[in-house]
Amino acid sequence: MAFVDAGSAHPDVGPIGIVDPPDGRIPLHSWAAARRKEIADNYRDPKGNLSYMDPSARCLAAGVPRLNYVTPYNGYQFIQVPGYVVLFAEWNHEARIIPLDGRPHLPANHRSWNGDARGRWEESTLVVDVKNFNGKAWFDWLTFHSDALHVVERFTIVDATTIRYEATIDDPTVFTKPWKIAFPFKRGAPGYRLFEYACHEGNQYMRSAMR
Repeated sequence: MAFVDAGSAHPDVGPIGIVDPPDGRIPLHSWAAARRKEIADNYRDPKGNLSYMDPSARCLAAGVPRLNYVTPYNGYQFIQVPGYVVLFAEWNHEARIIPLDGRPHLPANHRSWNGDARGRWEESTLVVDVKNFNGKAWFDWLTFHSDALHVVERFTIVDATTIRYEATIDDPTVFTKPWKIAFPFKRGAPGYRLFEYACHEGNQYMRSAMR
């Protein structure tokens, strides 16, 4: 089953589709807001400073939940097999394997870009609890998180063509309170399939940014 996400991102306010807080603003701690402004002032001309560069612009992993909206024109495939749900993203060939058997999370010292996911079904909603992030991915070109990030995702089957996505984001190191995004995945046109995504091929951004 292949879907195309209907989300998008804006560098000034983060992912479009913030439903909590109601004003759509990411609730940053003061130090994080200052750091975000520093990135904004430098990301177009980082002069070789990797700390100002969005990891996704360097073809690194998007992280969670960004993998679900990293580009609004890429496909996303849901596959169910006994005991697991597998999520394939067209962007950068990323994949997530989510066990549904109730096993505990991996030890806290096992950290990764997309975190450690554990899923369960609540009627027509797949709930995915994700911990153990390495803190290296960003939410957009400016907004980062720490390794304290905890994300709870909800994929709700609305009808034959729509899955509603919702993610509650909690990182007390960077944010003053949890916040939430939501948007729909829409089924692709008949015959739609995931294509090869060559992020590095022909990418001139790194060459100019590292001068």
